[in-house]
Amino acid sequence: MSAELISILVLVVVFVIATTRSINMGALAFAAAFGVGTLVADLDADKIFAGFPGDLFVVLVGVTYLFAIARANGTTDWLVHASIRLVRGRVVLIPWVMFVLTGALTAIGAVSPAAVAIVAPIALSFAARYSISPLLMGAMVVHGAQGGGFSPISIYGSIVNGIVEREGLPGNEIALFLASLVVNLVIAAIVFVLFGGLKLSRAEETDRDRQKTAAVTGGTAGGTAGGAADGGTKQATGGADAEALDTDDDTTRLNPARIATLAALVALVVAVLVFDLDAGLTSITLAVLLSTVWAEDSRNAVSQIAWPTVLLICGVLTYVGVLDEMGTIDWAGEGVSDIGVPLLSAVLLCYIGALVSAFASSVGIMGALIPLAVPFLAQGEIGAIGMVAALAVSATVVDVSPFSTNGALVLAAAPGVDRERFFRQLMMYGGIVVAVVPAVVWLALVVPDWG
Repeated sequence: MSAELISILVLVVVFVIATTRSINMGALAFAAAFGVGTLVADLDADKIFAGFPGDLFVVLVGVTYLFAIARANGTTDWLVHASIRLVRGRVVLIPWVMFVLTGALTAIGAVSPAAVAIVAPIALSFAARYSISPLLMGAMVVHGAQGGGFSPISIYGSIVNGIVEREGLPGNEIALFLASLVVNLVIAAIVFVLFGGLKLSRAEETDRDRQKTAAVTGGTAGGTAGGAADGGTKQATGGADAEALDTDDDTTRLNPARIATLAALVALVVAVLVFDLDAGLTSITLAVLLSTVWAEDSRNAVSQIAWPTVLLICGVLTYVGVLDEMGTIDWAGEGVSDIGVPLLSAVLLCYIGALVSAFASSVGIMGALIPLAVPFLAQGEIGAIGMVAALAVSATVVDVSPFSTNGALVLAAAPGVDRERFFRQLMMYGGIVVAVVPAVVWLALVVPDWG
C-alpha cells in the first residue's frame, strides 16, 4: 500500500472516530499528523509544524475573544431583543428576524454554533408561543447563520479565504459571501412557504379582525371578552410579550460597555473591509481595549473563546500540511482528474463535502477538501472561484442535520415538542438538503465556468 493511500485512509479514520466517539477532530488530526508524518513520511517535527496555520489561529482566537466579551456584557442580548422589538405585532416577520439576526452575528465574527446557541432558544420559544413550525424556525436560524457565515471577517470566510490564499488559488471574498448568502436565502424562502410561513400572515389578519370586532362591541359580554382574549391569543400575546421585553432593563438598555462593544464591532468591520487590516490582530486589539476598561465583564471571556473550533481547524490543517509535504495532495488531485470528466469530478467533490459534513465538522471538511481539489483546479477546466464557493456552500448548508452541532442545538432548544418526531423531521430535511443542494450549487457555480 502506498504512503499516499495510507495517509488518505488515516484521514478517513480520523473523521469516523471523531463522528462516532465524540473526540475533537483537531486533536485526532494532530496525532495523525505526528504518526503519519513520522512513521510513514519520515518527516521531522519542524516539517510537521510547518503546516500549522498560525494566521488562522490568530483570527479564530481574536474574533471569538471579542465576541465572548460581547456575550459577557450583554451586547448580544441587546441585539436580539432590539431586533424582536422592531417587529412587535408582526408574527410573520419573526422567522425572518431570526434569519437576519443569526446571519448578522456570524457575518461580524461569531462562530456559527455560537450564533445558533444564542438565537435558537429565543426563536424556538417564539415558535412554541405562536404555533410556528419548529422545523421552520430552526431552519431559518441555521440557514441564517450559514447565510452570513462567509463574510470576509467571519470565521468560515476567514478560514476558506485563508486556505485559498495559502494554496495559491484565485479567490474572490465577496463572491464567496454572496454565493452562501443567496443559496441560504433561497432555501429559507422555500422552507418558509412550505412549512406554514404564509399562514402566519393570514393568522395576523384574522387576529386583527377579531380585535376590531371586540373593540366595536365594547366587550359587553363576558363571552365576547373571553373570545377576544382567546381568539387573538397569538397576536395579543405577542404584544404582551414584546411589552414584557421592554420592561427588562438589564437586557434592553444600552450602557457604556455595550455601546463601546457595538462600536468595536463596527470598528472591526471598517478596519478589515476599508483599511484591509488583519481581522485576527484587529479583533484581539479591540478585545484587549474592552477588557482593560471593563475588566469585570471580560474576566471569563478568554475561557469562552471557541477553543474546540481552534483546536479542530488547526489540527486538520496541520495534517493537511503533512499530506501536502508528502505529496498526497497532488496524488489525490490527479486521481480525481483521472476520471476524465471535469464536471463529474467537481460534482463528486461537492457531494463528498456535503455527506461528510452532515455527520462531522463543516470546518474540518472544508479544510481538507479545498486543498485536495488544488491539482484538479490547476488544470484550468473548472473555475477555481466557483468551485471553491460550491465546495464551501455544500459543506455548510447541511448543518441543519441533527447530527451536526447546529442541528443538535436546534433540537435541544425546542420546547414542548416530541423530540423523537422533531429529530426525524430534521434528519429527513437534512437528507433532502444533502441530496439536492450540491447538485444545484454545482449547476449554478461550477458549470457556467466549465472550459
